[in-house]
Amino acid sequence: MCGIVGYIGSENTGVSVVTTGLQALEYRGYDSAGVAYFDEGSIQLTKQAGRVQALVDALGDPTPDSNTAIGHTRWATHGTPTNVNAHPHFNTDKTIMVVHNGIIENYAELREKLKSQDYSFVTDTDTEVIPHLLDYYAKQTDSFQEAFAHTLKQLRGAYGLLVMTSLDTDHLYAARLGSPLVLGITDDKALIIASDPAALMAHTKQVVYLNDYEYLIAGRDGTHSLH
Repeated sequence: MCGIVGYIGSENTGVSVVTTGLQALEYRGYDSAGVAYFDEGSIQLTKQAGRVQALVDALGDPTPDSNTAIGHTRWATHGTPTNVNAHPHFNTDKTIMVVHNGIIENYAELREKLKSQDYSFVTDTDTEVIPHLLDYYAKQTDSFQEAFAHTLKQLRGAYGLLVMTSLDTDHLYAARLGSPLVLGITDDKALIIASDPAALMAHTKQVVYLNDYEYLIAGRDGTHSLH
């Protein structure tokens, strides 16, 4: 099992909220952890094999300030437990970050199609096809939401996934099919997305569970929409 946590809001507590949420999910299993966050509009990425505390130590003290972050604690299903295979996974220019629970059953087929479009891969994981697909469709469509919707249609298997991108810094994107995701709404209108409500309980009791085949757009201004 794996854990997902993401934060978007007006406060610069995103990395702290995500890492403490990941620690609450370690009971689900772990062999590596990672977090991506915005720093003045660019994405910073830290990944570490081992417990979440190793990730916290790698991030340093004080914890980086950010109003947007996503993170993941992993129990390997594809690929060995290494820093490289840890989530988040990314596209070639690191403008799209993805954390994912579940198994993409057609990842080998998608991987070959993407290679034929000159995409290269750096991990052994099934998840890595997702940021490359998002990148491909982002170049073909007028909005990242369209790219996200097109990408979901290509995936077979089970997923709970969460995406951040410098192509749209005001939103996080999430989707569920067979792997749980829940949205928490805090009193100050920050939005926290997680694979397990245990990651939210320290911050809010107001939650919305995503249904299978739904995707979520979560805004920095506290608005959200389900599609």
